[in-house]
Amino acid sequence: MLEKQIASDTLTAMKNSDKFKVSVLRMLKSALQSEKINNKSTELTDEQVITVLKRQIKERRASILEYTKYNRNDLVSDLESEIAILEVYLPKQLSQEELEAKVQEILKNYPDATIKDMGKIMKEVSSTLGSVADMSEVSKLIKASLN
Repeated sequence: MLEKQIASDTLTAMKNSDKFKVSVLRMLKSALQSEKINNKSTELTDEQVITVLKRQIKERRASILEYTKYNRNDLVSDLESEIAILEVYLPKQLSQEELEAKVQEILKNYPDATIKDMGKIMKEVSSTLGSVADMSEVSKLIKASLN
């Protein structure tokens, strides 16, 4: 289970005195704990953990954009390191070519689709590719194909 792996890696980082990794994993564990509280559950499924991971990475990427605007490269490099630590726990993501092929394959099911059908298409794509693809990238591909 992914949550147990994160706990184990936190202990290993503590033993190795890797303070940066420990702090990142503790922030992740805190986010996971909040998710448990919000869902009123004692255990999270791997899918729920992946959702939290993606949310954490998305927040950091948004922060990178902001810090880049203000030339705070020191903070940008820290956030990039945090993202690298978090991405270890995500399933292997599809390459750009694989992603484009999968999206085109799904779009074949919607021959007369317009931009108004975007919601239906995104729902199907997220159910099949949700854990192995960046949904913002998927959204861009679908919009480009529909226009």
